[in-house]
Amino acid sequence: MEQAQHLERKLVAILAADVVGYSRLMGLNETGTLTRLKALRREYIEPLIEGYHGRVVKLMGDGALVEFASVVDAVACAVEIQRVAAQQNLNVPEDARIVFRIGINLGDVIIDKDDFYGDGVNIAARLEGLSDPGGIVLSGTAYDQARNKLGLTFKSLGEQRLKNIAEPVRAYRVLLEQAPSARKWRPRRWPLIGTAALFLVLAAGLAVVLWPRAVALLRDQSSMISAEGKPSIAVLPFANLGQQADQDYFAEGLTDDLITDLSKISGLLVIARNSSFSFRDRSLDINEIAKQLNVHYVVEGSVRRDGDSIRINVQLIEAKTGSTKWAERYDRDYSKIFVLQDEVIGRIVEALSVRLTEGEKAQIARLPTRNLEAYDFYTRAEQKAYVVDFRSLGEALSLYQKSIKLDPAFADAYSGYARATVDVLGFDFQRLMLSAVARQRAYEAAGRALELNPQ
Repeated sequence: MEQAQHLERKLVAILAADVVGYSRLMGLNETGTLTRLKALRREYIEPLIEGYHGRVVKLMGDGALVEFASVVDAVACAVEIQRVAAQQNLNVPEDARIVFRIGINLGDVIIDKDDFYGDGVNIAARLEGLSDPGGIVLSGTAYDQARNKLGLTFKSLGEQRLKNIAEPVRAYRVLLEQAPSARKWRPRRWPLIGTAALFLVLAAGLAVVLWPRAVALLRDQSSMISAEGKPSIAVLPFANLGQQADQDYFAEGLTDDLITDLSKISGLLVIARNSSFSFRDRSLDINEIAKQLNVHYVVEGSVRRDGDSIRINVQLIEAKTGSTKWAERYDRDYSKIFVLQDEVIGRIVEALSVRLTEGEKAQIARLPTRNLEAYDFYTRAEQKAYVVDFRSLGEALSLYQKSIKLDPAFADAYSGYARATVDVLGFDFQRLMLSAVARQRAYEAAGRALELNPQ
């Protein structure tokens, strides 16, 4: 109690940003990516943050948290960052472009020396995950302060249910194509030490390689508009109908796997996990959800697991008409879980008349592991890893290690362990693992994952 009384709080505008597909860019051209990123940061981004009176508070993997005293400054800075990044990408091949996602929130934070914590920070980070590549998403509190100040146009995303945030959060997307230039500025250089620090932490982004969720994030809503003829689809979180609440991880894991496998199909546009999961526990009909996600089709279902027996109900719904294009109930043994997933994917693809390439067929049919106990530990770890706090992250690391011990050839488990160690590094959880150790283990685990599965 005495410690809590000495905690300092203040209201700040928080900007959270990261590089889209950073590990993929590094894999394609490590030297070229780092050179362009360093130049972009040195000549434009750092002077912009300083020019708008911002302060870099924390660097996490390939992302950053920046503090502003004014929401208007935070939004204006974000708009200019995205403009500069887009301008610098004009003569760069599409698959080599450096693209940012940005989330902004006005919230109360707890001050700890030069760092800060709390829901205000977490909301900004979650909103960044809702942003399109190259886009900006604001919380309702930030929108209320900025909406009439900069001549910007916004689109309401409605109330979003964000992970580990008790109450729904209003969210708004900045329509950048209609945004006027916020103000003129002249690039200035930051001290070399700041550049070097950002470079080192961004390099640790290699550890997110093979992140299954990142595949879906690249299939964003803006590309959905331009890619005519491709069915767009969202997989909503499957309901756990089992009597044990601790089986929620299994339902979430099944949903994750379906999103990941569908995202491997070039003939489909699949909504990212964080967007789909924002509709969990929300009493909206399918048509309204599809309208907010801008998709033609929705997959929903339920799962009941009792020992080694599982029952899955799943249906594919055409949002516009509300009609069911396909529905099925499966009663299977848990040992057939991967076969069941492949069958569900196959039926969805068939119902949508999508053709798979031979490479896509091979990727979907590839077994992640033959050890079901290892898969169970991995699925539990994945859900723990979404809760970025000290206790959950420690449990996730332990579960990933158990999975790897049971199956040393389980690439996804190594990938998950790498991501979790990057979070240890980014959030400075020294009690879990020293920073130097976390960095080394992240690279080792990511490298092993690539050796086992180059895809």
